[in-house]
Amino acid sequence: MAGERHISYVPFESMDARMQQEMERCAREGTPRPESSAVRAHAPNAFWAFADAWKALFHSGVCDHAIKDLCRVYISRTVKCEFCGNQRSEKATAQGLQEAQYDELLNFESSDSYDDRQKAALAYAEAIAWGTNSDALWDRLHTHFSEAELVELGNCIALTYGQQSWIRLLGIEHHEYMAGTAASMAPGFEDAQALAKAKAEPTYWAAEGTTAGARGLR
Repeated sequence: MAGERHISYVPFESMDARMQQEMERCAREGTPRPESSAVRAHAPNAFWAFADAWKALFHSGVCDHAIKDLCRVYISRTVKCEFCGNQRSEKATAQGLQEAQYDELLNFESSDSYDDRQKAALAYAEAIAWGTNSDALWDRLHTHFSEAELVELGNCIALTYGQQSWIRLLGIEHHEYMAGTAASMAPGFEDAQALAKAKAEPTYWAAEGTTAGARGLR
C-alpha cells in the first residue's frame, strides 16, 4: 500500500566507510537522496552499480546536465514516482534551469517553456517510457544531438525509468533517513512538515485530477 515502506533502510552505522562516505554525499548533494540509497545498501553490488552509473551518466558525460534533469523529472511525472519527482538537481539549477520549466513537462510539445533541443530530448524520454517510435522522431533527435549524446541520454533515461518504476513501489519518503538536509529538494519540500503540507495541496502535481496526476501511469 502507498505510504508503507516495504524494504527497510540499512542503518548508517552498519555500512563500511566507503558506503558511509557516499551516503554523506547523498545527504549533502542529493540526486539521489539518502533514502533510496539506504534501501539499495542491502545489496552493495546494487548500491555501487547504481551510484557509479548515475555519476557517469547523469552527473558527468557529453550531454548537457540540465536536459538530463528535465528528462529525469519527466519520467517522474509520467510514472508518478513522487519520491523522485520532488527532487531537483542543484547542478541543473546552476546551469539556469528554472523551476517553472518542471511544471509543464507532460505537455512539453505545446509549451513555450522549452526550446527545440529540450523538446526533442523530452520526446526521446516519452518514446522510451511509452514505446513510441517513428522516423520523424529519429530525424528530430539527429538534428539536435550527436550519436554519443543520444547514447548517453538514452541510457540515462532508461536507468532513471527503471529505478523510478521500482522506487514508486517501495513506499519510501524524503526526510526519513539522515534528516535535516534539504539538498536537491524541490522548493516547498525542504523538510518533513513542508513536504506534508505541499502534498496536501489540491494543486500538488501528483494529486488525482491535476494534469500530472491524471496522466501518470496511463
